[in-house]
Amino acid sequence: MSLCTLFARLRGEKTFDRGIHPHDWKELSADAAVEVLPTPAAVTVPLVQHIGAPCVGTVKPRTTVEMGDVLGQAEAFVSAPVHSPIRGTTALETMVTLANGRHVPAIPVKAEGEQLTGPALFEAIFGGDWPTEGLDAYEPDTIVQAIQAAGLVGMGGAGFPTHVKLKLNPHKPVDTLLVNGCECEPYLTADHRLMLEAPRPRPPGARRAAGAAGATRVAVAIEDNKPQAIAALQQAAEGTGVEIVPTATRYPMGGEKQTILAVLGREVPTGGLPLDVGVVVVNVGTTAAIARAVVRGQPLTHRIITVTGRGVNRPCNVLAPVGVSMQELIDFAGGLNERARRVVSGGPMMGFAVQDLSTPVTKGTSGITVLIQEDVDAAPETACVRCGRCVDVCPVGLVPTRIAMAVRNKDWETAKKYNIMACIECGCCGYACPASIPLVQIIRAGKAMMPRE
Repeated sequence: MSLCTLFARLRGEKTFDRGIHPHDWKELSADAAVEVLPTPAAVTVPLVQHIGAPCVGTVKPRTTVEMGDVLGQAEAFVSAPVHSPIRGTTALETMVTLANGRHVPAIPVKAEGEQLTGPALFEAIFGGDWPTEGLDAYEPDTIVQAIQAAGLVGMGGAGFPTHVKLKLNPHKPVDTLLVNGCECEPYLTADHRLMLEAPRPRPPGARRAAGAAGATRVAVAIEDNKPQAIAALQQAAEGTGVEIVPTATRYPMGGEKQTILAVLGREVPTGGLPLDVGVVVVNVGTTAAIARAVVRGQPLTHRIITVTGRGVNRPCNVLAPVGVSMQELIDFAGGLNERARRVVSGGPMMGFAVQDLSTPVTKGTSGITVLIQEDVDAAPETACVRCGRCVDVCPVGLVPTRIAMAVRNKDWETAKKYNIMACIECGCCGYACPASIPLVQIIRAGKAMMPRE
């Protein structure tokens, strides 16, 4: 444990060892209230928006669909169905390239007829009455089935099907459901605004998630640089038994292993899962979707997306339908300015650079960040100076430079020895490297190239 972490814990701060403190640029959009994107002329809904098996399209071309109708059904357990976010007519199934470079099938839907939009859409998704009593009345299987039918996946970026994560595991009992509201990635403020403007669905959603997983304790972790969100959720959680736990502001506090260590003091073993220490972690946005799925039977068709960066004219937070193009969201944010140099799906630390702005957003798209030249300028790469800074900041205790060297030499045995698959690709190592070695990019490529046994 570093001295910095030791002193932080002596001060009573909930934190983890290592990590970094980059400038977060959240001031660009943190005070921008959520706006509703006008219904686009068409959306292209990918049939793969999650980790696991792809969906199978269930509608033929020129089929009239309503908002919430199923477009693709999951035929495997580790999968999630997709639904139409608008009223309209389907077109012939096509192929699209997602922000991560994956080529997947998708179903276009052309908007037709009267659409739910504006304040009415926001109210339909997040507003109305949300129960604070009787939150344990649902059977675990009923909750899981509702979540599965609604197509819920992790909305923090990973995209793991939520019903799989919450399914009771008799061999690994869970005592705590941890809700991740840290949003530590620089620039992004979608979860922040969601907690501020629609805090009420979160406690009932979290309690139902806990009921599905068999957890008796529910805690919501929020970084202490979001005092308004902390206050809003504390008020919404009164009488529900849900704890609100402020944590220290440190990147990557939003990593589930780091959140668990900071809040609960439990260390997930290398190569292990939160289940190994009796914990399930869900994103704060996912809890709102759980409440909608279980209480109202609403599928996941829209999400809040931050469009931000110094390369966009009007940083904002937007409630948008899944399947809308990134170009339309950028246009809604005032378009690119003359300083724009790179568009990133997600944040600058863990996001993916986007080459084609017709790329559709998915359930896991938390933001679009437009960087300027100052952000993307990098010093020329030099030889590793053996300073150990990448080791000092790695939140999971790896030796990134050794792993990267093994990947470049295609020495897969050494890469495995140094636990390449345990890397969470947070980017701390590359941020700290004085030699400007693109460590996380090399490691990410190594994971893809490494022979499968």
